[in-house]
Amino acid sequence: MTDLIIRLIKKIRRIKVQAIRKIKVQTTIAVQILFLLIAFATHAQTEKQAIQANINILASEAMHGRGYVMHGAEQASIFIQRRFREYKLKAVTNDGSFIQGYSFPVNTFPGKMSLNVDGKELVPGADFLIDAASVSYTCSDKQVKTIDLATITGKGAWRKKLSSFNEQYVYCLEHVDSFCKFFGEQPSKFAATLPKGCYILPQKNKLIWDVARDTIEATVFYVKKDVLPAEIKNVAVNVASLFIRKERSENVMACVPGTVKDTFIAITAHYDHLGMMGDATIFPGASDNASGTAMMIYLSSYFATHPQHYSILFIAFSGEEPGLLGSAFYAAHPVVPLAQIKFLTNIDIMGDATDGVTVVNATEYPRQFELLNKINDASHYIPVIKSRDKAANSDHYHFSEAGVPSFFFYSNGGKGFYHDVFDKGEETTLANVDGVAKLLIDFIGSIN
Repeated sequence: MTDLIIRLIKKIRRIKVQAIRKIKVQTTIAVQILFLLIAFATHAQTEKQAIQANINILASEAMHGRGYVMHGAEQASIFIQRRFREYKLKAVTNDGSFIQGYSFPVNTFPGKMSLNVDGKELVPGADFLIDAASVSYTCSDKQVKTIDLATITGKGAWRKKLSSFNEQYVYCLEHVDSFCKFFGEQPSKFAATLPKGCYILPQKNKLIWDVARDTIEATVFYVKKDVLPAEIKNVAVNVASLFIRKERSENVMACVPGTVKDTFIAITAHYDHLGMMGDATIFPGASDNASGTAMMIYLSSYFATHPQHYSILFIAFSGEEPGLLGSAFYAAHPVVPLAQIKFLTNIDIMGDATDGVTVVNATEYPRQFELLNKINDASHYIPVIKSRDKAANSDHYHFSEAGVPSFFFYSNGGKGFYHDVFDKGEETTLANVDGVAKLLIDFIGSIN
């Protein structure tokens, strides 16, 4: 049945079926059929099977990378809401919906995305990435000038070199990392210093993409060094970007009432990812964070039939990839007051726990971390629980900064696919993830 679902998803993708623009508009027939198949396929499954099935859907082509091209994030939100309704979770908003809306600026690439070097068409995502803040650019056959930045040893010399750049050429800038290290600059901010024009930055390391909330003057490509010729002569470029000043987005939330209805244990995960780089290249985001969202969905199904002493609040955040925006918005505009959240468990990157999990904020809440280890020592759910101190690396952060006791769980294992086109559903082994689910269930039920 899972194969049937995936085949249907690919068919939906081929015929360019798009999800609705607003939640209250009726979904397309194809998407409704997809949801019916999902419901059938995930009935009466084990933890691992249920989590994998939801990962496969969230990381499928039909979700367009859960970003801001072709309404990918909206489709993911619709799916999560459908799951919450299926499990008969309760709304916590005043209007009785499952959503909290907000907006933010974002740069997107909904159109063409091509880079041809000396007659060789490079593969988007695999051979190159575009800087997420880049603007549109087109040229058919432009000469390339190569500059070795390792030869520049003074800021005055660099300013002089920048002033000499001419849009008549595309520039290949070598040894950017060495240049930034020499001058004490962050490589991630280098592209913003470049004037209008097109630039190629050869890369020896893994290509990792992100999301930008603004734009730069230039169009900048990060290209794997081993796919480039020793000396680039000419390039052809076709990039279409679209800056959205107010991208409508939403957090999705619901609860399972407990015996004590006004005190909550929160379980959170972000459902958004990087989306698409052009109209054909998808970043599936299976481990980051379809897996965490799938775990949260599984836990919602469990607690829906196993109510606890405290109420259980589930929040699926959007806007994590552009900078923890969904969780920041919720913390500033809480639907359930922060003072009523006794503890928060955030789940991000749950695709493979071969080497157990790491818990961020473990050093901040030693009593709860001791409880977690006591449960695992007794039941041997996972190989190891590693401790980590405070870090602003996921959606727990704004809650813990506001005084809500919070843990952030992420798994240790997998093939290292992260923010790339290879983070697909079939690459998530879910090793020990069923044990993580049992550990979280016992831990949440033991908090007092």
